[in-house]
Amino acid sequence: MQSVSQDHAHPLDLPAVEIAEGIRAGRFSAEAVVAESLRRARIVQERLNAFTLLREEQALVAARAADRLVAQGSDLPPLLGVPFAAKDLTPTRGDRTTLGSWTRGDWVPEETALCIRRLEAAGAILIAKTTTPEFAHSSFTASPRWGITRNPWDATRTSGGSSGGSAVAVATGVVPFAEGTDMGGSVRIPAALSGVVGLKPSLGRIPMTILPSVFDNISHFGPLARGISDATAFMAATSGPDDEDIASLPLTFSAKRAVSTSLAGRRFALSMDLGYYRVEEPVRQTILAAVEKLRAAGAVVEEVDIRWTRAVNDRWFDLWCVFMSAFFGEALPEYREHMDPIVVDLIERGQAMNATAYKQVELVRTAMWKDLAAILSRYDALLCPTCAVTAPSADADDNDFAADLHDGRLAGLDMTCPFNMLPQCPALSVPAGLAGGLPVGLQIVGRRFADEEVLSFGGSVEKTLGSLGRAPGWAW
Repeated sequence: MQSVSQDHAHPLDLPAVEIAEGIRAGRFSAEAVVAESLRRARIVQERLNAFTLLREEQALVAARAADRLVAQGSDLPPLLGVPFAAKDLTPTRGDRTTLGSWTRGDWVPEETALCIRRLEAAGAILIAKTTTPEFAHSSFTASPRWGITRNPWDATRTSGGSSGGSAVAVATGVVPFAEGTDMGGSVRIPAALSGVVGLKPSLGRIPMTILPSVFDNISHFGPLARGISDATAFMAATSGPDDEDIASLPLTFSAKRAVSTSLAGRRFALSMDLGYYRVEEPVRQTILAAVEKLRAAGAVVEEVDIRWTRAVNDRWFDLWCVFMSAFFGEALPEYREHMDPIVVDLIERGQAMNATAYKQVELVRTAMWKDLAAILSRYDALLCPTCAVTAPSADADDNDFAADLHDGRLAGLDMTCPFNMLPQCPALSVPAGLAGGLPVGLQIVGRRFADEEVLSFGGSVEKTLGSLGRAPGWAW
């Protein structure tokens, strides 16, 4: 086996596409890469609780099969031998899938979700299922079934949620990318708080096939990734239409159009608070420092006034409560005492929701779109913080971030759910730097269905600001 690079301690530390290239070329084996991924996962699990199961036997069997393909000279897929992880929310055949809840017992699906099947068809190897709060309801990954998942930068803090286990798997170097779902920020929040890249693609770019309804319009699959190139590789493998999801878009993803270009002359709007958030001063200063670097690289960044109010979050919350009651409310009579009390409250609030008021949420969404469309007609994308705070205590919960302050601002955690209200617009979180030793995310919101363009901007920002790299204490 040849050495990889002085910049990488192991082939697993290469970008996903380069891992696959090395395996196809015979420079190292898929089995060696997957074995190292599993070794790291076991250690991370002991310290941070990021996984609900490790697929050790299945993953090693798949890796040996990949190495046989190389030896046979067969047609070799683009992500051959690349290890990845998937969220416990997402069904995978033969694997216990609990949705972070006791209500599902030890359910073992008979079919794998399309998103995961596409990754496997591209040659990637599923090594683990990752933790999620019950029914993916929270910005904190803590569930009555699996407990707390901790932040790799500071284990006293949350990894974020609801794809917190996936974020930890990426931030600690276990995998180059992991699957997540995003209904209100559940990819972008843990990406920002754990120091990795997270993308909410445009609605329909990746078919959403794991819900009881294919007509839900706030839910997205998306990648958590070490960098933009790994997020792009995930999108290239998983995007594209399929009749399993009637809302999936007849658009072909182009990795070439996602390649970073110069920032010179690019025009970005900046809103530090979306009109109503209280943004902690260390986060504000980190974002402003990042913006100055973008300007020094030739970008035009101009502050804009978005006069949104917390009504945006409140109306998203209405949608979320009805989502919870419609899809998970049947569990309440039997399992109430074994469920997260916040989930119980969400379901009961959704059950009491007035149908006319629910329909009127569309009026807020319409006004929001008019505001954002006007901005995007003048700028290439909108920039704002991904989260208004750095990673809170692992013992906190969403109710600690719902208060109105004396100045009328919202003491909120994430600044992501507004863009699930506008689901056709891709939203990307990239690391902006550190505040008090903890990661801060910069959110890039693009034009409708412009996923490749947003990834290209993200790559340019990544080159300008640099990557945070692996969380301290995880030098393998």
